Amino acid sequence: MRVHRTLLVSLILVLALAVPATAVARRLLIGGSTSVLPLAQKLAKAYHQATHSPEPSVTGGQSDIGIHGAAEGRFDIGDSSRDPIKGVDPRGLIFTKIARDGVCVITNDQNPIRNFSAETVEKIFTGAIHDWSQVPNHKITGPIDLFDRDGASGTQDAFQHIFLGETQRISPSATTETSNGLEQQAIASQKQAIGFVSLDYTAGVNPVGYQGIPCTLENAKSEQYQGVRNFWMVTKGSPKGEAAKFINWVTSNHNGTARSIINSSWIAIH
Repeated sequence: MRVHRTLLVSLILVLALAVPATAVARRLLIGGSTSVLPLAQKLAKAYHQATHSPEPSVTGGQSDIGIHGAAEGRFDIGDSSRDPIKGVDPRGLIFTKIARDGVCVITNDQNPIRNFSAETVEKIFTGAIHDWSQVPNHKITGPIDLFDRDGASGTQDAFQHIFLGETQRISPSATTETSNGLEQQAIASQKQAIGFVSLDYTAGVNPVGYQGIPCTLENAKSEQYQGVRNFWMVTKGSPKGEAAKFINWVTSNHNGTARSIINSSWIAIH
């Protein structure tokens, strides 16, 4: 019996040594933007089911965390919901576009404003007006509770460039939140609040149209709604190994599974 056991152990060791180390797929570490997080989680799960590779570990944070995490080797892939910034981002990074997303201005459900002009958005978020009574077609009165995202946020960067341009800045009196989810919760719980989130975080709040176009997935896909930005997966150098396999799976035009997931709540890249 002892001899058979010894032979069995020896056989297992021989077989283990015979398998190349590269044949054992390593679990990918992906992290960064909370805007990209729901999409990345769905893609990771579907990738595991389709390829039987280990399901990637996907965590949230912020776009800058994803970008610097990829640069420092803490993530195999960093998620970013802002475009690369030359001279600011670490050198040697490759940004691969995977989808597009809408950014919505949101108010509390008790303040169901349907539309803002560009001028109104600028005045509210720069602090030029402070009371809802100063807002056209206002539904409530009283002080405006302004919410922002912090400086590491890709959603803030997108909002800044799309809605305010290069010269205006969000009022420093705004309360900053560190994620889309926290901003969503804050607006949902405060009647006089206003902020902005990724389109996938508009449940329980009132998404406000912009310049006559409702902030909906359909309008973002048709390019009628102007508040649209890019989603990126970031790697240190060109994607390699398991990271390359995953990104290629996500971006392949022939991959109906990935495109279906992206088109369910986001905008696929053509």
